[in-house]
Amino acid sequence: MPTTTTTLHDFTVATSGGAPKSLGDFAGQVVLVVNTASKCGLTPQFEGLQRLYDQYAEQGLVVLGFPCNQFANQEPGTAAEAEEFCSLNYGVTFPMFAKVDVNGSDADPLFVWLRSQQGGLLSDAIKWNFTKFLVGRDGRVIARYSPTTEPEKLAKDVEAALAG
Repeated sequence: MPTTTTTLHDFTVATSGGAPKSLGDFAGQVVLVVNTASKCGLTPQFEGLQRLYDQYAEQGLVVLGFPCNQFANQEPGTAAEAEEFCSLNYGVTFPMFAKVDVNGSDADPLFVWLRSQQGGLLSDAIKWNFTKFLVGRDGRVIARYSPTTEPEKLAKDVEAALAG
């Protein structure tokens, strides 16, 4: 009997407007999943994330942003407000989704799975906004990056994933 392995493509998430979106729609693409916040010291990373998306989208990269208010109340508004902020202030055109919890009993199942695939330094808990997960075309997690890792530093890994 074949064993089934969960991949990114098995999850459905809510868009910023609340509609369900199957991540299976991104099968065959390299995906960078990021928990974001619009009032964080790391918020300027939206610029680097958008540059990565602009540079590699035609080759198959998509960046998925998930606003999160679990860290110092740095995403207090609605998901739609977060999406509008990112678009107006950082020119974000990559998909933004509904606000999620990434840790704890109410953590979104996607982030529970991501954390189980690539744990952190001392535990699998996400420590802050802008933790990044790189997922290959097959839906399997390739790497996890700390919140302070600048998006530009991911370019070589993104290129390798796109080539692989």
